[in-house]
Amino acid sequence: MSAILSVRDLRKEFVTARPLFGTPTVVRAVDGVSLEVAQGETFAIVGESGCGKSTLARLLLRLIEPTEGEVWYHGEDLAHLPPERMRALRRDLQFIFQDPFSSLNPRMTVGALIEEPMRAHGIGTASDRRARVADLLTRVGLTPAHADRYPHEFSGGQRQRIGIARALASGPTVLIGDEPVSALDVSIQAQVVNLLEDLKDEFGLTLIVIAHDLAVIRHMADRVAVMYLGEIVETAPADALFEAPKHPYSETLLAAIPVADFGARRARPLVEGDPPNPIDPPPGCRFHPRCPYAQDRCRAERPALSPAGEGRAVACHRAAELDLTGLGDPTPKRSADAERRFDLYARALAGAVPTNNDS
Repeated sequence: MSAILSVRDLRKEFVTARPLFGTPTVVRAVDGVSLEVAQGETFAIVGESGCGKSTLARLLLRLIEPTEGEVWYHGEDLAHLPPERMRALRRDLQFIFQDPFSSLNPRMTVGALIEEPMRAHGIGTASDRRARVADLLTRVGLTPAHADRYPHEFSGGQRQRIGIARALASGPTVLIGDEPVSALDVSIQAQVVNLLEDLKDEFGLTLIVIAHDLAVIRHMADRVAVMYLGEIVETAPADALFEAPKHPYSETLLAAIPVADFGARRARPLVEGDPPNPIDPPPGCRFHPRCPYAQDRCRAERPALSPAGEGRAVACHRAAELDLTGLGDPTPKRSADAERRFDLYARALAGAVPTNNDS
């Protein structure tokens, strides 16, 4: 499939202090990221808190201005477009925010919130917009009668559905979700994940999901990019990444996924120390202070993100020689009861069994 979004050497620096004398203190939140998102796929960007993934999501839509780099969408560099053209393209590029409690204006009705993007882009007549609001509310699992109510009258899951409906109102081709389910209960997360997948297929969307919950990502993503301290350290098809990671940090993230059987223990790689200070990142590979496989070259030379075969890329000097542990490796046999609990959880996440109603 052809790329709908191409990111080239994207950087974002934030100045955290400006002393009267001396050099300003700078955080490189996104530092030289390059990636491509294929049309129609679900592309996930994962990493621990503070790695820069939410900043990257906002850069993709130019909600914040990049320091350097390019973001190409259908032959146009979003990072350098004049404001008028960027405003017109926002109809095609929409965002689902992380917190459904703060992302909706409490003084506007649900109908007005969903209609607002259509009004901003001059879409349809007033009656057309009202009809589309009713249709979108139905599609996200609410009712047209909810259009006259206010956000505080809804639960968290329902508010996120309203946010999704608002993002779909302008008829986008690319939808970016910044941890769209992290603020919700687990049972509601499954419902919203299934809703996003259904809407993606129905509207022919390209979906970019920012997340730190790898269980959710494994269920819905086609490809995954792993971020660490402002850099992409690995990209791969989702199944390949979960079965056999190529970067030690990816292995660490997979090892942190809880095991369904409390009596079972997966062999976990040794990771020492805390994440480095992003103001003063370490030389060489930024993961080397915590990496159990680090060698002298890792401490001195920064690895480039290089092709690793089968649609994969990895930024690790030792990627070709390491045999890392993924979820596809053998684990201790679970008891029959643990197997049943794990199966029920997996089926609930996939929408195969009833979950709690979020009304």
